[in-house]
Amino acid sequence: MQTLVIYDISDDKKRQKLREHLLNYGLRGIQYSGLLGSVETNDRLILVNEVGKFISSETDSIYVVPLCDRCARLCKIVSRSGALEIYDRKVEYVG
Repeated sequence: MQTLVIYDISDDKKRQKLREHLLNYGLRGIQYSGLLGSVETNDRLILVNEVGKFISSETDSIYVVPLCDRCARLCKIVSRSGALEIYDRKVEYVG
């Protein structure tokens, strides 16, 4: 199932470690603080339990959002290059 993860982490080191952790799950960057990829249900539950260690402030947050196939197909990406469906483009993080 497609999984969207977006985060707001104030500590630079923890934010970078979180991003690396998410990339190890096979997620790919779609925005500076957003990643997307296919994650099995059990792996997503493990991920949700793991990401709490990256939160160090009351203002920090991590959203883990499962997207069913129908929802992923309905998702549109609006950019200068036009509106695309989530499956239409491959986005890779370039660090």
